Amino acid sequence: MAKDKLCLARLPHAMNDSSDPQRRQDELAVVPGSVISDGHGVFLDKDTAIAAEARQASLPVSPSPVSPPSSQSARWPHTAKRLFLLLLDQWLLIGMGVACVLGYFYPDVAKSGGTIRSQYSILYGAVAYIFLISGLSIPREKLIVHLTNWQLHVLVQGMSFVVAPAILTAVLRIIVAADHRRVIDRAVVAGYVLLGCLPTTISSNSVMTRAAGGDEAAVLVEVLVANLIGPFVTPAWTIALLPRSSDFDIWRGHGADLRPMYVHVFKEIGLSVLLPLVVGQSLRWAWPAVVESTLTRFYLKKLSTVCLLLITWTTFSSCFATNAFELLKPGCIAFILLFNVALYLLWTAIVFVLARPPWRPWPSSRLGRALFTKVEPLETIAICFCGPAKTTALGIPLLNAMWITVDLLPRSTASIPVLMFTTEQIFVAHFMVYVFRRWLARTPKLDDELGQETTLEAS
Repeated sequence: MAKDKLCLARLPHAMNDSSDPQRRQDELAVVPGSVISDGHGVFLDKDTAIAAEARQASLPVSPSPVSPPSSQSARWPHTAKRLFLLLLDQWLLIGMGVACVLGYFYPDVAKSGGTIRSQYSILYGAVAYIFLISGLSIPREKLIVHLTNWQLHVLVQGMSFVVAPAILTAVLRIIVAADHRRVIDRAVVAGYVLLGCLPTTISSNSVMTRAAGGDEAAVLVEVLVANLIGPFVTPAWTIALLPRSSDFDIWRGHGADLRPMYVHVFKEIGLSVLLPLVVGQSLRWAWPAVVESTLTRFYLKKLSTVCLLLITWTTFSSCFATNAFELLKPGCIAFILLFNVALYLLWTAIVFVLARPPWRPWPSSRLGRALFTKVEPLETIAICFCGPAKTTALGIPLLNAMWITVDLLPRSTASIPVLMFTTEQIFVAHFMVYVFRRWLARTPKLDDELGQETTLEAS
């Protein structure tokens, strides 16, 4: 009986060791005539067990089950999720398309003086919200530092009031000289001259710079400076740069009274920019922890982009409400659409090179070192969004005030370049956000760059 137990105890090892059949047979033969179990409660004698083991060893090993390839229906949820994430990532462009469609079919709703009184509800309300959020988000110390940043002022204001008008005027004069068939309406040319002399825009700069990870405080300072000096610089600069041709005699002003324009512009800047900024800074100074948690918890910064879409909507509505598009030649419309994109990209490239020159002319000169010092990456992003951008908040009131003696239809036609450029700049800037994000991630720290430059100059 003890030997039978020994055989039963050693059987599991023998049953599991399939690599040595001879060893299993030896173990089964330990006790002649013993009775063993096959593992399922059935007792066999030794000979039957050996035969069962032999049959088991001769059977092929069944492969592990392989899951069948996913069917077409199984891939649909994954594809739908990827499509949804793509649409969510590009929701600003989709929103701009919706704003364009609404402006085309229902222009009377959001045009200036329309159903919702967009000149107050959007141009004051939406812009004020953007700058309120900026005031809540930015430390006061940053604003103070950038007020004394002369290199920032020179780059942004020099681009807005010197470089951009010079480039655009040269290109326009070439176009006028070559356009013998007058495909480009002369009112459009006058509108482009005004566009080149306008200061940077108020709203989209802040939103895009924040999205790209740039220095939003630098944007706020430059927006304030530009729109305070713009009403005084732009009118005279526009009249001076108009082509010397009889086609542009009606656009030379003839002593137009600009005082209503000054009242309108400074009231808008005060109520929609300065006041919300001061309120936001005051709240941040009084309750910094509460302000930060509220901005994060309720996603208040995201609503700034929604306000940007509202501004785009009213811009399209005002543009389509004039019916000026219907009187332009198709070639002129195509020129406006393509020229605006090319112009914005060109100005962006120029101001980027000015902010971060690849070389330093006159390295031994103090002036050369001061003028051609690389700006830090975060400020560079702010400069690249402020430099090429133009504003409708000043552009349209200034156009109507300067050329009040011009008939409504030519004046509406002249407003098309201003309206379309300020809309297309948001479209292009949306893609530039991704470009500058990637550039910022790959750019070395300014301290390392300055350290290398100092070492080279010392050697």
